[in-house]
Amino acid sequence: MATSTRFVLAIHVLASLAITDGKPMRSEDLAFSVQTNATFIRSLLSRLQEAGLTTSQLGTGGGALLAKPSAKIRLLDVYRAVEDREVFAYHRQGPNESCVVGKNIQQAIRPSLDQATQALERKLGGVTIADIAQEVARLGKFTIPWSGC
Repeated sequence: MATSTRFVLAIHVLASLAITDGKPMRSEDLAFSVQTNATFIRSLLSRLQEAGLTTSQLGTGGGALLAKPSAKIRLLDVYRAVEDREVFAYHRQGPNESCVVGKNIQQAIRPSLDQATQALERKLGGVTIADIAQEVARLGKFTIPWSGC
């Protein structure tokens, strides 16, 4: 099963923007920290901007900025901005309805998967980018604002 790294990388980018506390960051600098290419970062920033989480400043010294305070950006907002799919995917083509298991499996597992999704959403809804940035600063033994890698 293919998994996506967009969510974790988006948190990385947003935490970087939070740590610089209002100083715009170029996609190349964010890509350096993430260890990916700037094109991918620009694509991620585009999704985040569409969701109202980032903005951009054009011109010399420009770059990406948070569109609102990091304490107001929940991880759930980030997840919803960058992920295209549900947490749990059901059969792509549907199970075999002529099989007793195939006919009933989705109805049998749906309550458990719905509860797990709700628990994940509650947890992600209770953590902000500010929380992540503070933890990065604590682990890195520096204070915010910080000027870069």
